[in-house]
Amino acid sequence: MEKNLVYRGKSKDVFKITSGAHKGKYRFVFTDRATGYIENGKPVFDPGYDIVVGEIPGKGAIACRFATHFFKLLKAKGVPTHYIETISDNEMIVEPAVPLGMPVAKPIFPGAEPLANLEFTWRNNATGSFWRRYPFVRPCKNLHKVVEAWTKGDSDILITFEALQEAGALTKKEIADSVKLVKKIADIVSKEFKSKKLHVIDGKFELGRLKYGRGKIVLIDEVSPDVLRVCRGFKPDKSGNCTQFTKCAVTSYLEGKRTIKNKNQVRAADFIDIFL
Repeated sequence: MEKNLVYRGKSKDVFKITSGAHKGKYRFVFTDRATGYIENGKPVFDPGYDIVVGEIPGKGAIACRFATHFFKLLKAKGVPTHYIETISDNEMIVEPAVPLGMPVAKPIFPGAEPLANLEFTWRNNATGSFWRRYPFVRPCKNLHKVVEAWTKGDSDILITFEALQEAGALTKKEIADSVKLVKKIADIVSKEFKSKKLHVIDGKFELGRLKYGRGKIVLIDEVSPDVLRVCRGFKPDKSGNCTQFTKCAVTSYLEGKRTIKNKNQVRAADFIDIFL
């Protein structure tokens, strides 16, 4: 294990800083690792999947620059995050924070697993896994940034907010505050893309409590192409529903795939030219 490595995720490595001006903080290293699935023996990269299937050269630097742009934008809008500064093409410094969840040091019964981390998805439109779960909903229907909570792990599991409250993971107020924060961030991100004539279909954020912030809930992890799906050619009606969803967000629902197989999907590399 590399020195001071505390976590190796699907796309980032996290190191604890043990000396210098940022002692006690964490260093994010954005890697070129990418998730997806294998099709006909070849990797198909898709941020909607949880398995690393290869690397995309330069992806880490793109994700870091993109995340830096949005962390700075959110700060200007008064949104609390754990971001401190970016120190290289693919590295940034962040405040230590505890992800929202219910970690258990010692299982309360044999076989119990901790709820160590939650992810919050938000959706402008009905597509991907949302549409597969609710096939009676018209594809690309305006969902007004509906927020859902998922457990984070080898297999993500949808969990209701009522269940989170009854399990003792979050209080009713914490749930309300978290949903409000996610929607605010989603609104800012969506408007930023809209200013570039692009449309965010959906995304996912992680929240946590700052270690030295008296339990304050803030945005943690990242805002990058790994956690957003963006398209061109979005033409909504007056209710916000996409009237030409086959030209904006064509999703393959066969075999559980979530890839937007359409030339209108914006590639991660395109974001650099658009924003930076």
